[in-house]
Amino acid sequence: MGAPADRAGRPSLVEQVEELLAAGGPLPLLEAGEPVLRQGTAPYDGELPPALLGRFVAALRLTMRAAPGVGLAAPQVGVAVRIAVIEDPAPVPEEVRVARGRVPQPFRVLVNPSYEGVGLERAAFFEGCLSVPGWQAVVSRPAAVRLTGQDEHGRALDEVVTGWPARIVQHETDHLDGVLYLDRADPRSFSSSRAMAERWNAPTPHAAARELGFRLPE
Repeated sequence: MGAPADRAGRPSLVEQVEELLAAGGPLPLLEAGEPVLRQGTAPYDGELPPALLGRFVAALRLTMRAAPGVGLAAPQVGVAVRIAVIEDPAPVPEEVRVARGRVPQPFRVLVNPSYEGVGLERAAFFEGCLSVPGWQAVVSRPAAVRLTGQDEHGRALDEVVTGWPARIVQHETDHLDGVLYLDRADPRSFSSSRAMAERWNAPTPHAAARELGFRLPE
């Protein structure tokens, strides 16, 4: 039995997730312009029965892998709760791994995550987003962050994350605050998928910065 709807008549989180999962398969991805991507999320406080939470996490993982992507936040499938998943097999050439600090990340669930920058170093690279298909842009972010929160079992997370994994953590946690990478990107760097494939598919965005006229952190 699901929890009752709230006083405004909105479906409960249980009802919303059950309805979303009813169709099976990868979940529909929402794109920029949908209000849920901009309204922030409610903290997760155990509202879902363990079995339903497990099914929701499995659906997020399936959807992320099918897209494919390296992270997915609950608002991207229309659920305004503070849950995200990340996973990055990092199948990249060695020069990319070194330049971006991109190392494999096992599948994990972030519940009520938050982050804060560690140190002054910043890194700028092209990012894309499953909710903004067809485009990428350069985003300057802290090179290392302290991640806090819980996993899906309620175990506390408190760790320093660096390199590309730190970028994924920031990107997905931003989603939970109603922030898209568009808000943090240098607008002169916006590039189509075609331009990325033909011109800017390099380990770093230095050539793009030079030719498109934007600055990178020193």
